[in-house]
Amino acid sequence: MIRIDCFQAWTSRLAAWVATAIAMLGVILVTLFVDLSPRVEGDFFFAEDDPQMQASRAVSERFPSSPQVIIRVEDRADESETYQQSIAELTEELFQVEGIAGGFSIATNNPEGSPLFSRILLTPNPAATNIILETDNTDPEILLPRIEAAIDAHESSDLDVMVSGVPVIVELIRRSLYRDLVTFSLAAVLIFGLIIGLLYRDIAIVVGTLATCFISVSLTLIVVQALGIYIGLLTANLVTIVFVLTLSHVIFLTANWKRAAAEHPDRGRALRNGVRDTLEASFWSMTTTLLGFVSLLIASARPLRELGIAGIVGTLVALLVAYAVYPAFLGRWVAVHRVTEDRRLTVFPGHGLVGVGTITVAVAFLAIGTVGVDTDARLLTYFSEGTELRDGLEQIDEDGGSSTLDIVVRDSGGERVDSRPVFEALEAFQDALDADSAVGVVVSPTSLVGHARTLPLAGLLPLQVLLDIASGAQLDSVALGYVTPERDEAHFFLRMHEAQSGEPREVVMDRLRSHAVGSGLETVVIAGLYDLQAQLGRLIASSLKIGIGGLLLLFFMVALVVSRSGPTAVKMWLCLAAIPLVVLGTFGHLGIAIDIITSPAANIALAIGADSMIHLVVRVRRLDAAGEVSAWNLGVAQIGGAVLRATGIIAAGFSIFALSTFPPTQRFGLAVILGSAAAAAMALVVLPRLVGQPEPPASGV
Repeated sequence: MIRIDCFQAWTSRLAAWVATAIAMLGVILVTLFVDLSPRVEGDFFFAEDDPQMQASRAVSERFPSSPQVIIRVEDRADESETYQQSIAELTEELFQVEGIAGGFSIATNNPEGSPLFSRILLTPNPAATNIILETDNTDPEILLPRIEAAIDAHESSDLDVMVSGVPVIVELIRRSLYRDLVTFSLAAVLIFGLIIGLLYRDIAIVVGTLATCFISVSLTLIVVQALGIYIGLLTANLVTIVFVLTLSHVIFLTANWKRAAAEHPDRGRALRNGVRDTLEASFWSMTTTLLGFVSLLIASARPLRELGIAGIVGTLVALLVAYAVYPAFLGRWVAVHRVTEDRRLTVFPGHGLVGVGTITVAVAFLAIGTVGVDTDARLLTYFSEGTELRDGLEQIDEDGGSSTLDIVVRDSGGERVDSRPVFEALEAFQDALDADSAVGVVVSPTSLVGHARTLPLAGLLPLQVLLDIASGAQLDSVALGYVTPERDEAHFFLRMHEAQSGEPREVVMDRLRSHAVGSGLETVVIAGLYDLQAQLGRLIASSLKIGIGGLLLLFFMVALVVSRSGPTAVKMWLCLAAIPLVVLGTFGHLGIAIDIITSPAANIALAIGADSMIHLVVRVRRLDAAGEVSAWNLGVAQIGGAVLRATGIIAAGFSIFALSTFPPTQRFGLAVILGSAAAAAMALVVLPRLVGQPEPPASGV
């Protein structure tokens, strides 16, 4: 129970000024001490202790290698001599870049007749070749600008240069996240403030809302960083998420305060009544949101767990700050207007059977789309179609693949890989991989030995010697780590096509395993980014099912407490269950893949939907206890405006994300908008009808 001295403090002349000063201080502290630069790593989906990473670590330990950067250079002028010279100069410049351990190009290695260098340096386009750079694991955020500077120093209208590779993709994703964090989070905040001003037409409400939300965001960012969680793939949207969570409490608190202030001119009493009428619903809304983020903690994907922890902090902070700070503005600054009870929403069109039937049919249609939901988002979908960056990545992907996969095999009978029969099996496996449409470039012991056979007098050397040569320092780091010292295992390094294959990754990898078995080999381990993405797709699908299913179950328990009625709780649950169906079904119908950044949006939309329903049901329950005959009609009249305002503000704020050049940000914004709209429709249209509310009389119009 809030004590009376709290209300006295809120009505003090200094309270609102102090709150405003704290908000400004919070922004300053975040600017000075919080690292807002997103951190994205090559294993950005998983933590080091995740099982998915153990296979990759095992391959790296047994077959040491370094991340590669692929630079595709195309000759536009069709001048072979000039092109050769340009490649030589660019190669020399790139090899001098700090963080580059070595590499290969047509200036350093002749690809003609070499089964190895023809694979990695030549492209289907005879006018284009690759420069392969071996990195020393320098942070891509540091390395890529150096590479770009070296390329810019040799910029020519005759050359078309495209850069790819895992370090490059990692850095480009980080840049996109940072740009969206700075640009679109701030833009969304400005939109929120503008819409609040247009809806309420009270500068004190605008200032109070923004100050409260800024304090929530600042405190959340500071606490989260203190816990060792930094801005990453999902927490890049944390600013907007916490802002919206706080905004929801503020809007409903404002609505109840306005009604209380219209009834009681005394500010202290009006404030006390407004807080009393809102706090219970806010608490249970916070609880459902908290449970939504808790459900993310069971996910294996590190970004989901990090968002879960950050979301828990943000949810708690949003409630505490909303009720500790915002009442200060209501208690002193916000103007009190004497208004009559607004009953316009008592005849909300959706209360009729036609409106309910229309929404039900729409939800049923969208629900069908959930069958086709694609959780296997490909790397290329992280970048906008038609952009120069996407076109370049697609070109490199078409040439030889953009996602890496490691396959380690051994003889099923335990024979050494340098024995003639086993090596013939390796060659058969190589041929099968080359013929597979999902596979691009393949580097393996057979291609290395094929290159060794081009050396002088190689025809006189036995296979074991050729394999020693191929595994030695002569071919530098590219040849190291393709056979074990014991010669019992062989490593195949694949670049997989992302755009050309429409098959699920699991299907592709099962087929690759069958290629190995058909060649007389057995697969020891499969790892690499392509495999991690497949694992991620399964984790996203699992988290959607378990997380949303578990959240709906928990919500039913909360609904029982809030409504104090089993039938009403069931109907609330049915209405809420429609929200993820709308979001996921729309994505399924439109063929939009759900990536790791987009996946939590359904949970967030679910939490927002729960807010609307809980506030409405709590209000209706109290009206019913007070003896109101048309409790639902009056409840919609009193709370419906706040629901529509919250929905409108959220939709307007997140619509700015559509302008992002980073598709995951666009998809996240779309999911939240869809969920918010569905929640408002279910709360104001369907739920009152499901509980048996009769049509309002004509005199109410």
